[in-house]
Amino acid sequence: MLSVEGITLRFGGIVALDGVSFDVAAGHISGLIGPNGAGKTTAFNVITRLYTPDDGRLELEGRSLLDVPAHRVVENGIARTFQNINLFTSMSVLENVLVGAHGRGRGVGEKEARATLDYVGLSGRAGELAASLPYGVQKRVEIARALAAKPRLILLDEPAGGLNHEEVEELGDFILRLRDDHELTVLLVEHHMGLVMRISDHVNVLSFGRKIADGAPAEVRANPDVIEAYLGSEVDE
Repeated sequence: MLSVEGITLRFGGIVALDGVSFDVAAGHISGLIGPNGAGKTTAFNVITRLYTPDDGRLELEGRSLLDVPAHRVVENGIARTFQNINLFTSMSVLENVLVGAHGRGRGVGEKEARATLDYVGLSGRAGELAASLPYGVQKRVEIARALAAKPRLILLDEPAGGLNHEEVEELGDFILRLRDDHELTVLLVEHHMGLVMRISDHVNVLSFGRKIADGAPAEVRANPDVIEAYLGSEVDE
């Protein structure tokens, strides 16, 4: 579905992405992991057209995304969440979801937005201000807002950040259900290795802006380069 080929992005003398290539198969959950500063969120920002690469190709279902402006990405079937929660905090939960649906154009109403909130377990909090919600609930609102855009590909940027063990387990089950119920393709950036290895079909590993490995979760866990660069003692978490 998504093809990232030879993407290079420089910020002055810093090479944030250095010839990065990976594919995300339709219907799969693909993990994108690596240490802090590896280029994971930068890759997300390229895919969602916040950044324009210096070199490389980026295609969704065979069509180039490089000439798609950021405000048209949702229309092309891509939605995302953010590492640092990016809700409209002065708006209600329902209003935030309606904003997500707006990217699809006219004709998306409150009934459908409420159905999306019901799906993520937040139907009782539709009228609450986003700023008043606990951190974990705000993350659910972000996912609901992304879902409201009816994407084919959803990018989740560290959705388990700040969650406790029980919440992480629930999140993993939810992402699997999300993929199946909505026939979604998921690209997941996450530091919680237990979650990534449990739910991903395929994992790509970045280090210092380069891809150093990819494969099935079991292959990546056992890869010496990955263990040295990133996993270390985390491999059993």
